[in-house]
Amino acid sequence: MSKGFTLWFTGLSGAGKTTLTGAIAPRLRARGVRIEVLDGDEVRTNLSRGLGFSKEDRDTNIRRIGYVARLLARNGVGVIAAAISPYREIRSEVRRSIEGDGARFIEVYVKASLDALIERDVKGLYKKALAGEIQQFTGVSDPYEEPHNPELVVESDQKTIEEGASVIISKLEEFGLIPREHDIEAARAV
Repeated sequence: MSKGFTLWFTGLSGAGKTTLTGAIAPRLRARGVRIEVLDGDEVRTNLSRGLGFSKEDRDTNIRRIGYVARLLARNGVGVIAAAISPYREIRSEVRRSIEGDGARFIEVYVKASLDALIERDVKGLYKKALAGEIQQFTGVSDPYEEPHNPELVVESDQKTIEEGASVIISKLEEFGLIPREHDIEAARAV
């Protein structure tokens, strides 16, 4: 059985977590890695319907994502969890849970400046939040606690999605969690 792991993407709304997931997941599957994606918006719709945006509800949502990630990772599946997950304490709790079951947890901080996020924001959510029209908006009227020691930081306003995806793939190779590209090619040549 392959080693399970969880890539935990954290960052503000619009930073590029879902976009990076879309770039990475097919590349991993092409290498024969079993991958499941837990997108924060989809989890809120399917597993956390009815939760609001209080700290308690946000923590409950992240615990649910973490629980599913832990179950998958301990059974040899690679998990990509893409959720804002604004609070350090709950991210650390999820890390301990996943690592406690023997799987690797890799925190990836997808970072972008507020100016870049406002510029990318096609729904106008940041402008509404800054105008006070949306309450409890992470990074504006609600806190976002940046990770202290993430395994990776991808500055999505400085790098292309392809560059960010390549850095993440390289880190997974370095950790021995996925086969290196040249190992796959060598195996095919035999």
